[in-house]
Amino acid sequence: MPRLLVVLDVDSTLIGEEVVDLLADAAGVGDEVASITAAAMRGELDFAGSLTRRVALLEGLPEQVLDEVRGRITVTDGVPELVAAVHAGGGAIGAVSGGFRQVLDPLAAELGLDRRHANDLEVVDGRLTGRVLGRIVDAEVKRERLLAWAAELGATRTVAVGDGANDLLMMSAAGLSVGFDAKPAVRAVADVCLPGRSLRPLLRLL
Repeated sequence: MPRLLVVLDVDSTLIGEEVVDLLADAAGVGDEVASITAAAMRGELDFAGSLTRRVALLEGLPEQVLDEVRGRITVTDGVPELVAAVHAGGGAIGAVSGGFRQVLDPLAAELGLDRRHANDLEVVDGRLTGRVLGRIVDAEVKRERLLAWAAELGATRTVAVGDGANDLLMMSAAGLSVGFDAKPAVRAVADVCLPGRSLRPLLRLL
């Protein structure tokens, strides 16, 4: 059987929250960051530029806030079952995020994901600097990760699941694109749109 690769967006897809918004609440800039996030998800702002603006507002936050944020995250309904089903079928499952590896890495290990990729927040002397290290995970990077992972794993069937404009290139590169509680830009082009806030319907779809 052809090997299957499922790649999920993270914020508001794999998990119920937008991590940058949780960090912004801790920094006291929640409203300002939320407005930038919403505009970026609607495709009204360049993602890399908008992320740079949002992360800059987090400068000075103590590193331990990341631990507190991890404790507030809720995994979307159906994710453990999805991971188990993909693995049982000989496939692989990954997550690629415009969020942050400090949150995604432990979550991916806990869930048993095969691949993961996210932005890296710079931390100096125990505090966030307001900068991201390396290349920002924008729509093009998400597309590249899906294609690279498929090549590494020998996957001939690919599924991309996302909700916002930053997922569109990844979804267009996949064999099957799935909108999850999706913004209008995603609903307009996704092969399938799932209702509600559960990934259980994806099990039946696969």
